Amino acid sequence: MSVARDDLVLLPEAAARRLLSGHPLSFAVLAPVGSWLGCGVLRVLRVRESDDGIELITGYESYCRADS
Repeated sequence: MSVARDDLVLLPEAAARRLLSGHPLSFAVLAPVGSWLGCGVLRVLRVRESDDGIELITGYESYCRADS
């Protein structure tokens, strides 16, 4: 990876994917349990490297309860 992992933390997910183009990527979105809507920008929280590629663990800036 040509970019330092720490440089990716808190970047918007789309910007991180652009910086890592050419690398095999996967990502996961962390969310609270229950019915919640992600609000704001989806940001990188953690980066994991393995033999299979790079995993971006992401989360939204905030969450709002999705009332029925």
